[in-house]
Amino acid sequence: MSSSSNPSHVDLDGPVFHNLFDYCRAYAGGTISAAAKLNRQEADIAINWAGGMQNAKKDKASDFGYANDVVLGILELLKTFKRVLYVDIGFRHGDGVEEAFKDTDRVMTVYFHKIGDSGDISDFGEGRGQYYSLNAPLKDGLDQGSKNP
Repeated sequence: MSSSSNPSHVDLDGPVFHNLFDYCRAYAGGTISAAAKLNRQEADIAINWAGGMQNAKKDKASDFGYANDVVLGILELLKTFKRVLYVDIGFRHGDGVEEAFKDTDRVMTVYFHKIGDSGDISDFGEGRGQYYSLNAPLKDGLDQGSKNP
């Protein structure tokens, strides 16, 4: 797809395809439904295997995420719970979630991810959310056999 046919709010690594809206509605709805089941105490654990689009931003798709279902799920949980702890372990930093909750003390975000262009160790929230975001960027080659310096 050429950049001229790509809307400015969709990154090139997130292609536009037929039924994109239905796709977003399905994975986001799955996460919201899972969170609602937790709120109603209908489940102790709820997983949406199709979800996890934590890189999507409020105004921009990113990294194949078009709607940030993680943020929507956390917002649903906040209807019942005073605070939510979000732990993200992955290759990329879930910057869409961090951005959404960087200024609140109701959501703590903790990230273990590969060192990259976002999620610096010095990013720890703002305002009321200061120190409610923790980034642990990991170096290449870190594995079970690595020794502490």
